[in-house]
Amino acid sequence: MRIRATVAAVSGALALSALAVPAAQAVGNSGTPYTLNASFSNLSITKAIKVGTSAAVSVKYTYKLTHGADVNIAAKDFYTDAILYHGSYSDSAPELYGDADSATCTATSSTTANCTGYINIHPADGDLESAWAGSWSVAAEAVAFNGQSLSNPDLSKVGYKDQSGLATTLVQRASKLTADATPEPVKKGRTITVTGSLTRANWDTHKYSGYGSQSVKLQFRKKGSSTYTTLKTIKTSSTGALKTTTTATVDGYYRYSFAGTSTTPAVSATGDYVDVQ
Repeated sequence: MRIRATVAAVSGALALSALAVPAAQAVGNSGTPYTLNASFSNLSITKAIKVGTSAAVSVKYTYKLTHGADVNIAAKDFYTDAILYHGSYSDSAPELYGDADSATCTATSSTTANCTGYINIHPADGDLESAWAGSWSVAAEAVAFNGQSLSNPDLSKVGYKDQSGLATTLVQRASKLTADATPEPVKKGRTITVTGSLTRANWDTHKYSGYGSQSVKLQFRKKGSSTYTTLKTIKTSSTGALKTTTTATVDGYYRYSFAGTSTTPAVSATGDYVDVQ
């Protein structure tokens, strides 16, 4: 649920910054939510999130919610969740939420609870732009409507609290890597040419595009072995293309392997078998 947006919407032109009223204020001014007696800690989320061009991605998170005795987290109109945001935590920052109204919280005492939820990313719906790949931060929020109507609430009776900078993760453009070794078969001592391409998801066009000027390893695995060894390192062209040569020695599999960057995950091509005669 987009709690921040919901609270702002029901208050008309209220800016979200107005939610940051002094913590000691027990009730808000007319039309202004008061600061809910709540805090968030121990937020856990995966270290990296791979997102392609179309398939939705669900990301689990957990955190501890600490709240005042006057906060009823079991109320039907109490909501809490986590937010992924890119850059600074502001009204204009890109944000990602869950599809569900709220995280699920289990009370561990009269004033604490463990909460679990999911952030849902829909690249096909324009949730992401390619320029946003890389480091994202995580915030958490909670709102208690306290029986107020969502369509026409007395905001001074609505409590809201958010807390940014609880964790970080990488939101990465999913990658693909191919390898094709020729000729097949080949005589021992002859030259083998290995071509391929490194591409990654473009969240603007919803297609995969070449990832240029990246270091990629050419690796070989002897038939009967489970281990690849690196033969050389080359760079992709401006369009992500790969091409290099090596000498045929024994039967085995050739592949390219990419170590990854902060914006793009590591990936290895499927090995291409060459019969050496």
